[in-house]
Amino acid sequence: MNSALLLEHLRELIRADGPLTVERYMDIALWHPDWGYYATHQPVGARGDFVTAPEISQVFGEMIGLWLGETWQRLSAPNPVVLCELGPGNGTLMADLLRAAAVAPTFRQAARIHLIETSARLRSVQAQTLAAAAPTWHYSLATVPTGPLLLVANEFLDALPIRQFERGADSWHERGVGLTADGALSFVRNPAGATEELPDWPVGSIVERRPAARDLAHDLGCRLAHQGGAALFIDYGYFPPAPGDTLQAVARHRRHDPLRNPGTADLTAHVDFAAFAAATTAVGARTWGPVSQARFLKALGVEIRARRLAAGKNMQQQAQIESGCRRLLDETQMGTLFKVLAITGADAPTPAGFD
Repeated sequence: MNSALLLEHLRELIRADGPLTVERYMDIALWHPDWGYYATHQPVGARGDFVTAPEISQVFGEMIGLWLGETWQRLSAPNPVVLCELGPGNGTLMADLLRAAAVAPTFRQAARIHLIETSARLRSVQAQTLAAAAPTWHYSLATVPTGPLLLVANEFLDALPIRQFERGADSWHERGVGLTADGALSFVRNPAGATEELPDWPVGSIVERRPAARDLAHDLGCRLAHQGGAALFIDYGYFPPAPGDTLQAVARHRRHDPLRNPGTADLTAHVDFAAFAAATTAVGARTWGPVSQARFLKALGVEIRARRLAAGKNMQQQAQIESGCRRLLDETQMGTLFKVLAITGADAPTPAGFD
């Protein structure tokens, strides 16, 4: 029912004003307050549509917690410090990293927990998972208290809407979402040329831009450059820049047509790490990496932690721990496709994992 209502809403918009940009289509399909994906679905977990690293293995969150504690020390242990997560999902990552951070009581005491989450449904889940942490929620970085900041974002950037441009014989044209004769959604090409400067790639190439990520990078870079702190982004994507159509949809852990039954599947696209990093350095911040997820986690000692966690467990539990760790590190799974980028102020020391 929700999907049918959302589809008709999209049809009305297209009939009234012409094709939607891919960016606007994604925004409506994901975030419509009544019929959008995040308003109607519980996305993360075995019973949802996809799993993220914190659900795969607790050692992932524990490594992030240790990284945050180490980074806090390298930044001269500011007290208080804002500890913020973008898009916390079920709250699993924050719960795991806070448990690991407990080994450094002074860091845990200094940390003030803030979560940036726009979904009321997910806020409710996070409130249960993180009740003991007493977090404060925000809709954007703009309302997070000022001062030194430690921020983490796992699989957040990939869900921000993208614009797509296709290279024609004469120039670049923006791709959009229009209607076929029978009312189905379809990709179309705007006949007008693109208004922004794009690289000289071959005819037929598709280039993606992510305005919301660029704006976030600008605001976060300004804050870290002037107030201090560090941010850690983990996501799947590419570096250096490359052409390609990376828009994808996932429902019930399976690939899904991005235009079929809007609002019933998660929509994402790969992250252009070079573009995101450039927007932060342009305002005075400094970036580190990206490095592969496997390299980053190994540098922090994830394999040692996994062995200690498995010690004394039964064979089934040991196999689950080993399988989860392998999935995080294996180059055919998450180890290479997923990358890690750190952002700091210009004068901050090298963060752990990027030495």
